[in-house]
Amino acid sequence: MRAPSLGAKHPQLFTCDNPAVTPHERTFRFAAQASQASEAATWTDLARRVESLGYATLSLPDHFGNQLAPVPAMAAAAAATTTLRIASLVFANDYRHPVVLAKEMATLDVLSGGRLELGLGAGWLATDYERSGINQDSTGVRLERMEEAVHVVRGLMADGQFSFQGRHYTITELEGLPKPVQRPHPPIMMGGGGRRMLSIAGREADIVGINANLAAGRVGPEMAADVTSSAFQRKVGWVKEAAGARFDQIELQMQTFYLAVTDDRDANAAAVGQAFGLGASEVLDIPLVLIGSIDQIADELKGRREALGISYITVQADQCEAFAPVVERLAGS
Repeated sequence: MRAPSLGAKHPQLFTCDNPAVTPHERTFRFAAQASQASEAATWTDLARRVESLGYATLSLPDHFGNQLAPVPAMAAAAAATTTLRIASLVFANDYRHPVVLAKEMATLDVLSGGRLELGLGAGWLATDYERSGINQDSTGVRLERMEEAVHVVRGLMADGQFSFQGRHYTITELEGLPKPVQRPHPPIMMGGGGRRMLSIAGREADIVGINANLAAGRVGPEMAADVTSSAFQRKVGWVKEAAGARFDQIELQMQTFYLAVTDDRDANAAAVGQAFGLGASEVLDIPLVLIGSIDQIADELKGRREALGISYITVQADQCEAFAPVVERLAGS
């Protein structure tokens, strides 16, 4: 028995009896990232619309600000759709014990018919920690704890009892039930912008997100030098080095920071650049930015896939209608 596909024409990464063993085809697929809804109908209508537009996935972030809690929102979106995948982008490990997360995610995979993508990160947004009172340990400690957590989650989704002894977690002869539909586990997404985070992702994840380095705990203009094409080439290189022979089985993902479908590409890029002290050409060189006509954006994505290998693109839900022609043109190709 096979798990549902990851998107139209997208190669199946996981089956019930065999993990991914063939090179990833780097075909395009797309996700919409959403976080808010005033009522249930608004949320379920959004999920159905995202599905109807050809997006493979609806993803949610995990913060304590003005957003829906991701787990129930993912469940509601899955219940309202039939093929749309549901994803966390990404759960902050510091907010959830991995035993609890593994059970919740296996349950979601069962109830969605095998449509879950599990994104896991170390936690980064300083205001989340400050306002919640959760202790924000050093980056090194948070990464170490997250790396242990992904082993716990995978172990509990595997067959039989699982034990683990680490610095942060101790699990003793616990069998994770229910087991997920996707075997050996739903695709795990990890990512970031620093070398250590991307190296962990290269070793452990099925989907690796390439992003800016968020170690500062906030988004600011100082990030500009870390999101150039050359910086992204370096980041992909870190993933490849850590992944070794399994690199060709990894799907590379990117979340778009700024998207504008426009016929006046240069003027729009220049306006964006003013806020960061950059020229239009420098803005257009940033992989996290997509500006231009449908043709220009489609060509840009194909060029970036050729240069960087990134084929899984996430856009904000309020842009999913404007971006839909690109999805129609590229998804599965």
